[in-house]
Amino acid sequence: MVRSCAENRSVPFPPPPPPMDPVAVDLFTSHVSLSCSQLFARVREEDPDFHQKIIAVSSELTQPGLALGPQDVEMLCGCINIVFHCAATIRFDAPLKQALQLNVIATMQLLGLARKMQHLEAFIHVSTAYANCNLHHIDEVIYPPPVEPTKLIDSLSWMEDSIVEDITPRLIGDRPNTYTYTKALAEYAVQQEQEHLNIGIIRPSIVGASWQEPFPGWIDNFNGPSGVFIAAGKGLLRTMRANHDAVADLIPVDVVINLTLSAGWYTAVHRPKTAMVYNCTTGGINPFHWGEIEYHVMNTFKTNPLEQAFRRPNANITSNYLVNQYWMLVSHRCPAILYDMYLRLSGQKPTMMRIFNRLHKAIGLLEYFSNQDWEWKSDNMSMLLNQLTVEDRKTFNFDVRQLNWPEYIENYCIGTKKYVLNEEMSDIPVAQKHLRKLRNIRYTFNTLLLIFIWRVFIARSQMAHNIWYFVVRLCFKFLSHFRVSSSLVA
Repeated sequence: MVRSCAENRSVPFPPPPPPMDPVAVDLFTSHVSLSCSQLFARVREEDPDFHQKIIAVSSELTQPGLALGPQDVEMLCGCINIVFHCAATIRFDAPLKQALQLNVIATMQLLGLARKMQHLEAFIHVSTAYANCNLHHIDEVIYPPPVEPTKLIDSLSWMEDSIVEDITPRLIGDRPNTYTYTKALAEYAVQQEQEHLNIGIIRPSIVGASWQEPFPGWIDNFNGPSGVFIAAGKGLLRTMRANHDAVADLIPVDVVINLTLSAGWYTAVHRPKTAMVYNCTTGGINPFHWGEIEYHVMNTFKTNPLEQAFRRPNANITSNYLVNQYWMLVSHRCPAILYDMYLRLSGQKPTMMRIFNRLHKAIGLLEYFSNQDWEWKSDNMSMLLNQLTVEDRKTFNFDVRQLNWPEYIENYCIGTKKYVLNEEMSDIPVAQKHLRKLRNIRYTFNTLLLIFIWRVFIARSQMAHNIWYFVVRLCFKFLSHFRVSSSLVA
């Protein structure tokens, strides 16, 4: 695909910048830990000197001019051909001023720099499929913003943080958080430069572990569904509010990257007159539902358990608010209080309630997205796929029709175990033994609880005593009838 781009471009690419100084290379590689990451093992094998092609530029999104030095600006303006703008805050609960600075103002500053780049052929902005989540049907177009970004920036600049916090709910309106709100504003800001720049906008949905590259199941953080999966595998998460039948629009991270690279090529070669938007989603092409995710996540963690689980994996989802609150009390808060009491009695610092509070906050932020679904149009994504050669479709594969969801979810869960928690697959027998121990503890606790209930409530009440024996006799008669029926059929 790079070769095709080189053959069709109208502006010659400048020569690459000189290699980095060896000292700078050492500092850079140590900073991002490329030498010890499994993620780059294939790159190191195929091109041991690949780091010579990378130049690290210090920048800060919160500073004027992105805190770029004059020499860096001169270098970027003289040799950059394609800009992939991915930097943003992904915190759903970020204060509005902070989200506006990182997602909108920084984007506008980068657009200003891009206009000075002499050889720039494409500006690719990574947004989110939920930028317009206040709509049910979302086309591959840029919708009018809720407010003019520059007017909002000017208005908030003189306000104290406490005032901004008070008016934030009214400003974001029917959007669930400042993240989706500011990403919608950023799209509009990018669109305003379409007369000067060749622009493409990528809208990924919920980004998850890799599908194929660099290997199945790679993930390195707790963001999005990863933290939820780990909490369920550890036995911490027992209930979550979600709609069984709603589409869980997960998109593998390598699909997003392949589409982004392909969009960079297409934008540079074909130079669309208006900004091209690509809804990078799976729901309309290869849907998978939250109820199905629950089933496969639980099955995977029961077969490949996480080490030192708090309880046996047994998470359930419900769309009913009251039912969810009940199970949060019974399955989350009560065990956390009991465990913290045990920690206090043993002279340790209580931590479990704090962990559950953080868990409840995290899943609470996801409820908006797990209780409804959207219809995303993906014609541009399909068009781009058809523009690629057969070889490029294999190299830059983003055809989600080929995605096998049960296999992907299994690899995803195992990936959280191997790459996020750094657990060895060879230790699975030990983890399974721990689960059996937790099962025996549960059976013992339930038996003692039953005896306690008997002694306190049933044995002391004649009425309860009579009801108990009536139920037992009824069950006995039913079993006897069942045995007789089975004998006659035999």
